[in-house]
Amino acid sequence: MKTNLTFPLTAGRIKGRGTPFNIPGRFETLELVPESESLPERSAIKTEFLADCSKSIIARNDSPDVGFDRSINPYRGCEHGCAYCFARPTHEYLGLSSGLDFESKILVKEKAAELLREELFDRKWRPQPIALSGITDPYQPVERKLEVTRGCLEVLAEFCNPVAVVTKNFLVTRDIDLLSELARSGAAHVSLSITTLKPELQRTLEPRTSTPQRRLEAVKLLSAMGIPVRVFIAPIIPGINDSEIPAIVRAAKAAGARCCQFMFLRLPHGVESLFKAWLDQHFPLRKEKVLGHLRELRGGQLNDYRFFSRMRGDGTYAEQIKQLFVRSCQKEGLDDELPPLTAAFFRRPARTGQLRLFS
Repeated sequence: MKTNLTFPLTAGRIKGRGTPFNIPGRFETLELVPESESLPERSAIKTEFLADCSKSIIARNDSPDVGFDRSINPYRGCEHGCAYCFARPTHEYLGLSSGLDFESKILVKEKAAELLREELFDRKWRPQPIALSGITDPYQPVERKLEVTRGCLEVLAEFCNPVAVVTKNFLVTRDIDLLSELARSGAAHVSLSITTLKPELQRTLEPRTSTPQRRLEAVKLLSAMGIPVRVFIAPIIPGINDSEIPAIVRAAKAAGARCCQFMFLRLPHGVESLFKAWLDQHFPLRKEKVLGHLRELRGGQLNDYRFFSRMRGDGTYAEQIKQLFVRSCQKEGLDDELPPLTAAFFRRPARTGQLRLFS
C-alpha cells in the first residue's frame, strides 16, 4: 500500500511555494502524520523534474464547460504554485499529493514535439484548434531551459494547426515568432491570466508566476505583433480581488487586449483545505467573508461539480460581479470575443528521407 507524508496546517511558509505541506490524496489508503504538531519554517525546497513516458500527447476533453476538446499539456504539475489551482488534484492520479508535491514534483513530457508530429501526420487527425494547455501552465519556469512547449509550437507552425495558448508567464513572448506566424493564418491567439494588479498579493497567491506588470507587458508585445490577446481575470476570489475588476479591465485595454473574460474560484477535492490554510496564513480576518461568498455562489457548498454550473456562480453576489465585469468591459470597449481560429491552412509537410516517397 502507498503512503503519503503530510504536514500539519500550522507548518511555516516555504519561500516561493503556494503551500508548505502535503495533504493525503483521495486514492491513498495510508497516511503518515508527524508526532509534532508544528514544524519549523523551511527556507526552500528543490523542485524535482521527472520524465513522463506518455505514448500520446493530444488529450481529448468532453466537458461542455470549456471551449476546446483537444489539448496539449507538456508538463504534469506546475511550479507556479498557485494556491487556488484547480489542477492540483490531478497529481493524486500519480500517487502524489495535490499540495507541495504538485508544485515541486514536475513530470516533463520530453518527447512531446515528436509525439505531436506523428499524431498530426496521422490521416485520422481532423485539423482543429488545440489548447496549449488545458490543465497546467505551458510556460512555467523550467520551460525557459527545456523548451518543450516551444517544440510543440514549432510543430503546430509547421502544420499550420490552430492553437489557443493560456498562460500567466511573460515567457510566452519568447515564442512571438511562431505565434505571429500562426496568427497571420488566423491560427493562433493567446490568453493571459491576470488575477491581480497588486505585486504583494501575486507573490503569495501565485508565487512563481510573472508579476502583473510583466504580464501586461506580454499582452502589449503580443498584440503589437498582430497576435489576438485576451485577458482572463481568473479566478475571482470574493473579498480578495473582486474589487480589482475595473482596474484590470482598464489595464488590459491599455496594453492592447481585444477582450476579457472572468471565472469564479473553484475548490475541487483537496484544493479546499489548501486554500483555507492559505487564507488562515494571509487573510485570517477575511476568511469567513470569503468562504461565505463562495457558499453563496455554490448553493451553500464551497464547490460545485455539476456541468454547466461548476464554472459559474448563482445568486445575488454572482450577478453583482457579472454586472461589474460587463459594465467595465463595455466602458473600455472590450465586450467582444477573440476571432475564431481557423484550420483552413492546415498542411502536412513532406516527410524527410525515404519516407517522403510515401507521404
